Amino acid sequence: MQQLKKTALYSEHIKLNAKMGPFAGFDMPIQYISLKDEVLAVRNNVGVFDVGHMGEFLATGPQCTEFIDYLVTNEIKSAPIKKAIYSPLCNEEGRVIDDLIVYKLDKQKILICVNASNIEKDWNWFNKHTKDFDVNLQNISEETSLLAIQGPNAEKQLRNLGLFPDTVLNLGYYEVEEISSMKEFIVVARTGYTGEDGFEIFCSHQQAQLLWTKLIEQGVVPCGLGARDVLRLEVCFPLYGHEMDENLTPLDAGLKWAIKSKKEKFIGKEVFENLIPKYNLLKLSLETGIPRQGYNVVNDKGEKIGQITSGTLSVGLNKGIALAHILHDRLKELKEPRSIFVEIRNKVHQAIIQKKSFIIGGHK
Repeated sequence: MQQLKKTALYSEHIKLNAKMGPFAGFDMPIQYISLKDEVLAVRNNVGVFDVGHMGEFLATGPQCTEFIDYLVTNEIKSAPIKKAIYSPLCNEEGRVIDDLIVYKLDKQKILICVNASNIEKDWNWFNKHTKDFDVNLQNISEETSLLAIQGPNAEKQLRNLGLFPDTVLNLGYYEVEEISSMKEFIVVARTGYTGEDGFEIFCSHQQAQLLWTKLIEQGVVPCGLGARDVLRLEVCFPLYGHEMDENLTPLDAGLKWAIKSKKEKFIGKEVFENLIPKYNLLKLSLETGIPRQGYNVVNDKGEKIGQITSGTLSVGLNKGIALAHILHDRLKELKEPRSIFVEIRNKVHQAIIQKKSFIIGGHK
């Protein structure tokens, strides 16, 4: 059995008596105090996550923008400098290799953050397509830590640290700033995976340990991956391996908005021009029962029409919530919001189709 990797903050999690568990090849903090308290801290105040397991690539050179624009489905080339852009990464068949965030630091400098479980696969894919571009690629995952400070008081807590300039503290949503005044590589973006206001900080391991310690001393609540999953599901953010994978296209995950078909060229462009999704991604809430990934979704005749991709008990709503893949050609059968059910332990539970996110976050 392969030994689990550890982030630079592993010893800090042990000191805080975190419940640890395997995730994407890393020994990660799942929970510290209680999942409910961690979720509420982020919704109402501020929490900090160690997400140092994520992967980071740095693309530089005269054609780095054109290169990344060709690889991903979203628009990078025309995006302004200091903008963060979420995008699927697809193969020639339009299937999702990964979903990632592109940080446009300068005309010739782009940071890419990829999912931890896909670092090697993505790295090989990126390198495979460099030959037609004047670009230099670096995999800086091993030497880079990532902290996520999330919640309505995130900006206040960063100000209290006294370490960051106003250019960082005044960033707009999905904007990014590289701090050139500091000796080490530090990139701060007003992004996150919770739906709340917050910042994500890419930095050295030493800098991450310093920031973590200071934030905990200020009373910021440490949060684990358990809370992170509930928070992202409450605001209906998709997760790779759940709502999308290499058997599915972005359309199956409700990500049509992230495919810019008018771009001159990108991998998979021709496929998307006439593509019909296999699934539609629906948001479901349940009055009874807690839905989990893999549970069947059925119609009022008991026929299977889909499957839960992510499910949990919402802390904010105190009810079961889920994202579900529903077969596209069966969607028309659902004539009203209550004609859909979830099978939980051989019992059928009424579900309600939600049009909006279960909880509306408070990001800037």
